[in-house]
Amino acid sequence: MYSIIQPIHSYLAFAALFLLGFATINGILGSNSEKAFESKDANINKFALIATHTMFLLGLILLFVSPIAQSAFADMKAAMKDSDVRKAVVEHPFVNIIAVILVTIGNARVKRAVGNGRKFKQTAIFFGIALLLILSRIPWGAWFD
Repeated sequence: MYSIIQPIHSYLAFAALFLLGFATINGILGSNSEKAFESKDANINKFALIATHTMFLLGLILLFVSPIAQSAFADMKAAMKDSDVRKAVVEHPFVNIIAVILVTIGNARVKRAVGNGRKFKQTAIFFGIALLLILSRIPWGAWFD
């Protein structure tokens, strides 16, 4: 199961990062112009939300079936002393949970926001912070192996 889900999680990360980046840039450009927030802008946010949530769900499954996580859970004291294991089992999931929450809250706030500039600004802030959080906790060394 791990050998199937892990590559999907990694490849979906590229899509999620691209969509979050696209939504963030769209939000920045839209908040600095008189552009109307249209259904295509909402769809960009929605696809970023879907990709982020799907990546999160696959990551949650990986957290319980990964050999690294299973060995870490067997001896958490030793796992916390190893920075790579700690990042994979604690930091990466925790920070990405926060990022997914920010994307979810941001999308909900955009839907309720009044005014085009405000919708774009909410997108830029919430999706941008989520993007930075995800980028900060990607296991870059393991990702490109």
